[in-house]
Amino acid sequence: MSDPEMEYTTLGDTGLEVSRFCLGCMNFGSDREWMIGDEERSHEIIDRAIDLGINFLDTANVYSHGESERIVGDVIEEYDREELVIATKVYGSMGDGPNKQGLSRKHILDQVEGSLDRLGTDYIDLYQIHRWDETTPIEETLHALDHLVETGKVRYIGASTMAAWQFTQALYESDLDDYARFTCMQPQYNLVDRQEEENVLPVCADQGIGVVPWSPLGGGFLTGKYDRDSEPEEGRAATDEHTYERFTDENWAVLDAVREVADEKGVTPAQVSLAWLLHQPVVDSPIIGPRSIDHLEENVAALDVSLSDEERERLEAPKNPVWSRNIADL
Repeated sequence: MSDPEMEYTTLGDTGLEVSRFCLGCMNFGSDREWMIGDEERSHEIIDRAIDLGINFLDTANVYSHGESERIVGDVIEEYDREELVIATKVYGSMGDGPNKQGLSRKHILDQVEGSLDRLGTDYIDLYQIHRWDETTPIEETLHALDHLVETGKVRYIGASTMAAWQFTQALYESDLDDYARFTCMQPQYNLVDRQEEENVLPVCADQGIGVVPWSPLGGGFLTGKYDRDSEPEEGRAATDEHTYERFTDENWAVLDAVREVADEKGVTPAQVSLAWLLHQPVVDSPIIGPRSIDHLEENVAALDVSLSDEERERLEAPKNPVWSRNIADL
């Protein structure tokens, strides 16, 4: 079977062209038992992703305390840097001490140098704040990010996982002070985690902000590998409390609908779930995090899965999206 033809889109209202899938690189490390823990295998997955046409790679400084960034950097040195869109993040703790985390000017300017060094590149295409910092004025954070854009170390800036009022405040302050504006948002968004439809997604649609969803398969729940009548013995649900919390009657009803549509189409539940995201007008590039080349190829093949309006309604029917402030604490 031939590889699906990769599709591309611009990130929000920018002119930056990204693949319709973004390769999430959190698995490339050894910090958690569910991570790959094998650099050669990680290299092979990245190489295959680029071969499939994925030009968008997302990592963060905190993923295995820089190990993920280093692995990505080792691979991309073999490719045309101008053809790749490399994204990373700042906010989380990178060591002991009061200035080793957050979004202060000091922490941002210190951490961007570490990320550049580990990635082996002169610039970062997309630099994102990983969370909202309650202790640092957003004006200070935006000023620091604007400085990075002005000096050429960063091309675009983005944000992830926050309340709509916080994101709106940041956009307002950028416009007010003529700072570089956030061009994209990374929300948790999938068929069983749809709370962002009542939070930040309407802001993104209104403001021309690109949407790059993380956890598009609900921590593996939407792959169909778990069973409602048994305790998970492997996969993220066996060790990750948030993944296990998805085991609710409402979510099992969503998965039943996913499985039905998948059976009718002769595809996998994961492909149906990803196809649903690709059909959402506000979504630019879901972040997939495969742990094997087989999973990567299965995910990318979702590009060839078309869903009718009726099928999308069936998939959405079991859920009534409600925003919970607790989601921002993940």
